[in-house]
Amino acid sequence: MESPDTADESPRRARGRPRGWDDKTAQNTIKSLDRAMQVFEFLSEAQGKALSTIAAEMKQSPATVYRILVTLEGRGLVEFDPVEQVWHIGPQAFVIGARFLRRTSLVDRARPVMRKLMEQTGETANLGVEKEGFVLFLSQVETHATIRAFFPPGTLSPMHASGIGKALLAEMDDARLQRTLEGRVLEAFTDHTITDFAALRDDLAAVRARGFSIDGEEKNLGMRCIAAPVFDVAGEAVAGISVSGPVSRVSAEDTDRLSRFVVAAAEDLSLAIGGKGRATVMR
Repeated sequence: MESPDTADESPRRARGRPRGWDDKTAQNTIKSLDRAMQVFEFLSEAQGKALSTIAAEMKQSPATVYRILVTLEGRGLVEFDPVEQVWHIGPQAFVIGARFLRRTSLVDRARPVMRKLMEQTGETANLGVEKEGFVLFLSQVETHATIRAFFPPGTLSPMHASGIGKALLAEMDDARLQRTLEGRVLEAFTDHTITDFAALRDDLAAVRARGFSIDGEEKNLGMRCIAAPVFDVAGEAVAGISVSGPVSRVSAEDTDRLSRFVVAAAEDLSLAIGGKGRATVMR
């Protein structure tokens, strides 16, 4: 005969989530493990620290920190330099991080971020990357409004007349920017398209300074786009996220308000793929 506890177990719970799995109160946390992870995270941000320094800066006893470090060392997560007498992150930390990156899909991670961005702004959210000098749109979450921007996955768009394109161009160093634009004609799609290389460089400098780009009817009349870059673990801009909509809803006056949501979404997606937020990259 089944016990009441056994009878109540659902298939989902039996796979590894006990009753009350979403309860994050103290009774369901392991304090020693939590303290160890605090030391590990601290060391990951401040490598090459002596035991006494780690203990002092974390306001922990040296004995406690030492036990944690030795335990982590046994798993290869940290390592000790006997010459300099300092601790560093170990090779196993990279192995685990690499496993995370292998299971991390940019598109999959972007979907909830884009959905939230669409709900916050009421406009279509887009995700794109640079491919051979063009913006390749990977995903889109459409607004419920009747008039909307439409960039189905697989669409290619010139970078100089795209919000995402300019957000990515602005993060390139001079050499890469030169290679990307070399031999290209800055085609005019509307009267607002930037067709002069010097003017484009000035616009990209402004984009980089403020952290987001604006496509103000540069590709399609009556449509405006606001975009921000997404950074990977190396601090490289690997994608862009944007909102697009008609100028009647995405007006010049709305740019500051909407840009805050876009920049926050780009930050969230950067962190979701194991990357760095813009504030960290710009240091």
